[in-house]
Amino acid sequence: MKETTMPELIEKELVASLSFQDTSISIKQHPEIMKQIENATRLGNAHHSKVSIIFQDDSGLKRVDTTIWANGAKYICLKGGVWIPISRIIEIKM
Repeated sequence: MKETTMPELIEKELVASLSFQDTSISIKQHPEIMKQIENATRLGNAHHSKVSIIFQDDSGLKRVDTTIWANGAKYICLKGGVWIPISRIIEIKM
């Protein structure tokens, strides 16, 4: 899946300060986003491998390179206890 604009690379520690409040934002997710999340979580737990998470906060497209430790029905948990809503994730690159 290719994006027309380049996401802003941010540090994992900045994700907690981002806003995900704007409910009018609509994004096009990778068709196999849940499979990507499951695979990335497995990699994070078994091998402590980092992945690139491309997502949309209220101000624009972002990318963070980090480890996914857990996932639930609505959020993923990154290393350090930082959460991202699954509804805002566009793609995860291994």
